[in-house]
Amino acid sequence: MEAELKKVETEPTPAPEPPLASASDVTVEKEKALLPPPPGAVDDSKALAVVEPEKVPETIAKKPSGGSHDRDVVLANLEKEKSMSFVRAWEDSEKDKAENKAEKKLSTVTAWENTKKAAIEAKLRSMEEKLEKKKAQYAEKMKNQIGLLHKQADEKRAMIQAERGQELLKAEEMAAKYRATGGVPKKFLGCF
Repeated sequence: MEAELKKVETEPTPAPEPPLASASDVTVEKEKALLPPPPGAVDDSKALAVVEPEKVPETIAKKPSGGSHDRDVVLANLEKEKSMSFVRAWEDSEKDKAENKAEKKLSTVTAWENTKKAAIEAKLRSMEEKLEKKKAQYAEKMKNQIGLLHKQADEKRAMIQAERGQELLKAEEMAAKYRATGGVPKKFLGCF
């Protein structure tokens, strides 16, 4: 009987089962799924992570095992690496040449553009100067014509003043003659 007691004591007792989810727990979880996350929360389930590829060394150093075959493989790899480095150097050289050639052509085009632009601007300035000169000459010509008109108008005014003076003097002389003779002028009023 003691053995049975020991057996009963040593038998593990089964772990209590987790309680079954009630209906209220299921509805709470459904509501959480339908509600949008709060503004400060971040959903990491769809986050993307940047994975950088591991750098693989271009040359893998193998330990020679001493066989001629391994030595030939290593020499072939060295020769291949040497030719690849020459190819990379040639490629870099060609790219540099192409860049330098393009830069030289671009600078030539820029210089040509600047030269043409300067020539056009100089031509524009000379045309503006010519137009200013013509404008000044035309303005001077107009001023001369205005001066000539003013002189002619003054001469005509002087002639009119002289004629008026002569006619007044003539009228005074005739009036004095009529007074002296006592006669009446034949043209008394021009409108009758």
